[in-house]
Amino acid sequence: MPAKETPAARIDRLIAAGDNRGALAASDELLLQAPNSFIGRFGRARALVRLGFEAEGGRELELAAKLSPNDEHLLLVRGRYEFRNGRADEAIAMLERVAKGRSAHAMEAAFSLLDAYHYAGRREELAAMVRAGGPWAKDPRALLHAARAAAVEDRERGIEAMLAIWRSNAPVVTRRYAGFEGAELLDRAQRYRDAFDLMREVHRTTAPPAEIDSWLGPLRAQYALFEKGAGHFKARVARADGDLRTAFVVALPRSGTTLLEHMLDRHPAIGGIGEYTGLTAIRKQLADSPAWPQRPTHLPDAVFARMRAEYLDGARTLAKSGAQWTFDKSLLAWSSLPEIATLFPDAVGLAIDRDPRDNATSIFFSHLNVALNPWMGDFAAIRELLRWQRLIVPRAMDVLAIAHERVAYEDLVEDPARFAARCLARMELPMDERVLSPEAGTRVAATLSHAQVRRPINRAAIGRWKNYEWAFDGSWDELVELHASLRAAQPA
Repeated sequence: MPAKETPAARIDRLIAAGDNRGALAASDELLLQAPNSFIGRFGRARALVRLGFEAEGGRELELAAKLSPNDEHLLLVRGRYEFRNGRADEAIAMLERVAKGRSAHAMEAAFSLLDAYHYAGRREELAAMVRAGGPWAKDPRALLHAARAAAVEDRERGIEAMLAIWRSNAPVVTRRYAGFEGAELLDRAQRYRDAFDLMREVHRTTAPPAEIDSWLGPLRAQYALFEKGAGHFKARVARADGDLRTAFVVALPRSGTTLLEHMLDRHPAIGGIGEYTGLTAIRKQLADSPAWPQRPTHLPDAVFARMRAEYLDGARTLAKSGAQWTFDKSLLAWSSLPEIATLFPDAVGLAIDRDPRDNATSIFFSHLNVALNPWMGDFAAIRELLRWQRLIVPRAMDVLAIAHERVAYEDLVEDPARFAARCLARMELPMDERVLSPEAGTRVAATLSHAQVRRPINRAAIGRWKNYEWAFDGSWDELVELHASLRAAQPA
């Protein structure tokens, strides 16, 4: 007779199979029987994080840590969680403990630690760990970290190492990372044709086709609803005393969103919460209702009140102590303005646009989630999404009466004091000189902009498209003129 499966084995099996809701149910069942079960609490935390409920999962991780603070699997998961939420020092300390141990989790902790060193800009520690080696060095993933370490000391050697991985039979994820990072190194070496050709090949062979209509269909439908006027999407939840105020970035990826977040996070009244998954959860819940977005009044107020409360509860756990405002860098906000107007009528939208050619170049060279963003490797698809974003945002802000500020990335960089003050005034906050030194903040950007925000505000990314001028034809002129009009219309 086979041995009965233990609760821990059952939860691990369900998580490994991707059945996170099943793992959550199994964890809850165990906690009903044993409220102080570390296995149940930790299982619940992992399931919640994988389901996208990051803040609630984080609270469960803290409760699990009180029950078994030295559990190395817990330290690994907590380290990854803390790093994703910008707390690099705490994350690295946890990961180092596990990576230096002998548990079954040491290997994964080592790779998470190497990534943390890389994204936190701790290059010497990365190079030292690669030189020291260890059991992790025999894993195919080690090639990427060795190439990163090589690039720290010698860019050309780093380029060759990345290209060797790209041409190898390493796992496709490793090859894709090497392709992107190799192209970035080629760009820095001013080998622009080589960089562009490499990126085009990486996109062509490792990404699904860019089915842009699957993105544009919902945007067209949303735009049509705005023609019904302000009465279609009405505020359904009032702000309660003590609620955090909410600000959302309203922009496409690679528009300067991380810079803006790190600037505002330096203000004592504002807590940056990164790409918080709260808005994703709201969209998923509303997508399950046949009434949204065509017939929003068919949903009771209580549904919206619950979703708002869940969002704010999670945001509060991510914001720094003493924050009165949160700044949500979710890149879904620009296409979720009806949801924001309905649930957060007191919110502020901070829309940041960038020269469309610079924006497109940066997107093309960015290693973002290929499953969610297959359009990012196709310039025509990027152009179409940029066009719709520029069309929807001003129309939505007007129809939905969302308090907002529109900023051009180039203007923010050229005159950060002026434009930061405008954003803060829109949030009814005084100017604070600390926002002009985002590089002095302790929050780490676990995004592709990690290197940029560690440097003082600068113009280095402006005009990058000129290195790839051959990729842009007359079809971009309308967007370029629209961006120039936005800049010209900025108040003095």
